Amino acid sequence: MTTQEAIFAGGCFWCTEAVFNDIAGVRSVESGYIGGNVPDPTYRQVCSGTTGHAEAIKVAFDPDIVSYDDLLDIFFATHDPTQLNRQGNDIGTQYRSAIFPLDEDQRAAASAGIERAAAERSEAVVTTIEGPATWYEAEDYHQQYWADEGRSNPYCIATIPPKLQKLRTKFADKLKD
Repeated sequence: MTTQEAIFAGGCFWCTEAVFNDIAGVRSVESGYIGGNVPDPTYRQVCSGTTGHAEAIKVAFDPDIVSYDDLLDIFFATHDPTQLNRQGNDIGTQYRSAIFPLDEDQRAAASAGIERAAAERSEAVVTTIEGPATWYEAEDYHQQYWADEGRSNPYCIATIPPKLQKLRTKFADKLKD
């Protein structure tokens, strides 16, 4: 059984975590921070927009079930990669659209994924390819947020179900049973 990892930043990590948890072949999703210049940042620091870090997710997946290219396509379909340093009402570099490849194969795949995403849109895709960068796990209360308390959070209720609907509509064949 092979496991690989992928790191994506697509706005609020609660939202991206909820999407990727539903994908067959995904073993785990961890929320965290990456791409900045402050070691061991806190949520409050990252939210201030002064650390350079993005809210991101680290996905552990089985490439025999779901490919990195599939994950990229799902990433682009379930957030807006045309919004610079924001996702909806979340504004700041901490909410940027970015891919943090973990090797040269992922870097090449990320470039190809951006090209595929751009071909489907009239607006320019502003997703960046960054790194290498150090990953920092977010505080415990951010992990599995949608599954725990997120379903009573008005922000999550407004934001996550439409993303999950996009996932279910466009990638039904990639969902967990």
